[in-house]
This record gives sequence, C-alpha cells and structure tokens, in this order.
Amino acid sequence: MSLYATVVTAMWVMLPAYVPNNAAVLAGGGAPIDGGRTLNGKRVLGDGKTYRGTLFGVLAGFAVAAALDVLQLDATGLLGVSVPWFPFEAMVALPAGAMLGDILASFVKRRTGRERGASFPLLDQLDFVVVALALTALVDPAWFGRYFTLDVLLAILVLTPLLHLATNGIAYQLGLKDEPW
Repeated sequence: MSLYATVVTAMWVMLPAYVPNNAAVLAGGGAPIDGGRTLNGKRVLGDGKTYRGTLFGVLAGFAVAAALDVLQLDATGLLGVSVPWFPFEAMVALPAGAMLGDILASFVKRRTGRERGASFPLLDQLDFVVVALALTALVDPAWFGRYFTLDVLLAILVLTPLLHLATNGIAYQLGLKDEPW
C-alpha cells in the first residue's frame, strides 16, 4: 500500500474514534460518571467525565461512521483509495472505545495526582486510540484485521498525537477547552 493510501485509510477508519471526545465537550455537563466519589481521597474520575458527554460522544462517532458508509463509494472514487465500509460492530466499538479510553485515562490521571486538565504526555494523545482499537479488534476481529494492517496502525500512532494537539489547540483558541492539550 502506498503512503498516501495508508494515510487515507488510517484517517478514514479512525474518524469515528477521533470525533467523540471533541463532541463530548460540546454536550458535556450534567451528572459526573463517578457521582462525586473519591478513592484514597482523590476523585475517581472528576467532573469532566459525564454521562451526557459520554453518550453524546458515542452517538457522534456512530453518526460519523454512518455518514462515511453513505459516502464510501463516492469517496473511494474521489480519493483513489478503496476506503472501507463500517459494519455495525465497528460503528459502535470505535467511538465507545474512544470514550472508554478517555475515561480510563482520567482514572489514571487522578491516581497519579494530576488534576482535571493537567497534561499527561502520550496518555492524553493515545488513550482513546488504544482502547478504541482494542475494543474494535475484540468485537469484529475479521474487519479489524483487514483494515488495521501494520502500516495503518503505525500511521495512526504517528499521526494521532499530531492531530490531537492541533485540534485541541484550535478548540482552546475558540474557547471550547480550558487547556490546549
């Protein structure tokens, strides 16, 4: 697969996982998932992880996958790369895994004494990717194996931190986030 095809495939298959955390910010607020509970004197997750934001994030990622399915044939012709169609399992697993990864990262951050919004390099950029990939591989291993080849996985691991920092920087500049990471 050419570098161009690898990057296009990587971005296409990851869009349903890239969107949820940003979408969750738009719909956030409401009841925190941890209900205000603490563990060893520290919040379990913090106020930034809410039921409403999580649900909205998963639904937004699902909607992106559905939209990509509608566009798949036209995009294949336009991009010159055979981009995949998303089965239902992947449409759910990619955004749900992304949100779960972000929730798990918050748990780790609280256990290591970091406050909400504090930077944790690499964890902040790859938490959602690792869990989205793992959940997708678990629920649809055949589809995962067909499209998440080694070169696509490497592209994802290289491009995601760059995209993550860029999009968060933009959200920060627009006043949608309190920190640029």
